Amino acid sequence: MSKIIQPKPVKIVDTTLRDAHQSLIATRMATEQMLPIAEKMDQVGFHALEMWGGATFDASLRFLKEDPWDRLRKIRDTVKNTKLQMLFRGQNILGYRPYADDVVEYFVQKSVANGIDIIRIFDALNDMRNLEAAVKAANKEKAHAQIALSYTLSDVHTLDYWIDLAKRIEDMGADSICIKDMAGLLIPYEAERLVGALKEAVDLPIELHSHYTSGVASMSYLKAVEAGCDIIDTAMSPLAMGTSQPATEVMVESLRGTPYDTGLDQDILSEIAAYFRPLRHESLDSGLLNMKALEVDINVLRYQVPGGMLSNLVSQLKEQGAEDRYYEVLEEIPRVREDFGYPPLVTPSSQIVGTQAVLNVLAGERYKMISKESKDLVRGQYGRTPVPIKPEIVKQLIGDEERITGRFADRLEPELAKLESEMAMYKEQDEDVLSYALFPQVAVDFFKHRDAKKTKIDSEVADDNNKTYPA
Repeated sequence: MSKIIQPKPVKIVDTTLRDAHQSLIATRMATEQMLPIAEKMDQVGFHALEMWGGATFDASLRFLKEDPWDRLRKIRDTVKNTKLQMLFRGQNILGYRPYADDVVEYFVQKSVANGIDIIRIFDALNDMRNLEAAVKAANKEKAHAQIALSYTLSDVHTLDYWIDLAKRIEDMGADSICIKDMAGLLIPYEAERLVGALKEAVDLPIELHSHYTSGVASMSYLKAVEAGCDIIDTAMSPLAMGTSQPATEVMVESLRGTPYDTGLDQDILSEIAAYFRPLRHESLDSGLLNMKALEVDINVLRYQVPGGMLSNLVSQLKEQGAEDRYYEVLEEIPRVREDFGYPPLVTPSSQIVGTQAVLNVLAGERYKMISKESKDLVRGQYGRTPVPIKPEIVKQLIGDEERITGRFADRLEPELAKLESEMAMYKEQDEDVLSYALFPQVAVDFFKHRDAKKTKIDSEVADDNNKTYPA
């Protein structure tokens, strides 16, 4: 007997403070640009603000010279009524390699202690084994553990595949499921079919996260909502569309007066949009916001390349003086993806496949040059690929080396104590060891910058105190 899905108001997670600026302006929005509007965003009634995780951590340390933990605390102090959400790469946390369980657990603990309410956890290969430690840690810390399905298209990724994953996610102890459509591949009627099937199969809330790259995301949201989707991810209009999410105000207005009405106030949303509009214009003027990121490209359905990956490819080719080979690389990506067992293209598998495609094109011969990460993927270090990698590809990339068939993290010794020891001289707060764990050199550079800044401030204060003033 089929479940009866009663229409109800849809909840909205706004991504402006995380995925929107990650997708459009290389994650360059600074904390000082977020704080003046955070209180107003807290008044809207969003289900959550996605404001941390993903690439924000790396970009804060590397480019903005900001402490990402400080950003989280400051926004938590300002946002009193709305849940804060982060994106978490399973066993990779926010980095690009698998970490030992003790680091995963400590990162979750500190994230929640500093203000995170909802942790969206995903694995680039949809290998459930890579999610276990993070989900257990989130449950222990009483955070909301949401597991994301890294959505992709291939002969392997059938409706039965997604239903099976969803059931395993429910059994794992997750609190909700997100369909993470990072490349904008989910077309409207397929969204209706997928959401309907998941609602039938499990009792968890279903959220849909998509990108506008292919131009269909808002239509897919509408069909998903009609099929029972509980939550949709949107971004304020100045940082929406293109490789970002559908616009918050547009979806709110589209659902107004229907059983799915969000109830959100367009007057408040208009104020927030007005705040972000100058940032969009400044980013366009500076070139930080590239017009390519705003174009609709239905070819994404052929190449399955997420927006962030597109900008990385352009950057890599530019460095090599080979921008004219962009479309050759796009043609090569699906071939590499098939060779590598059809991984969904999301961090870090998107970087692995994309970089290998660039190497293949530039070398003029496939797998003449092989990245370390490609070899690690084939060895099984990132987990189990959706389908086994063909023996001839394995042979070509790693020869007769041993392959890992179990959960890779089980091979890792606890590493927190060692990391603490390595960076002890820089430590000012407990969280610093986690920054170092994820991005060792970048974190050390930041710690040195922080120390120099502090020394300068102390010196200026001392100079001011030593000044003599006329009576």
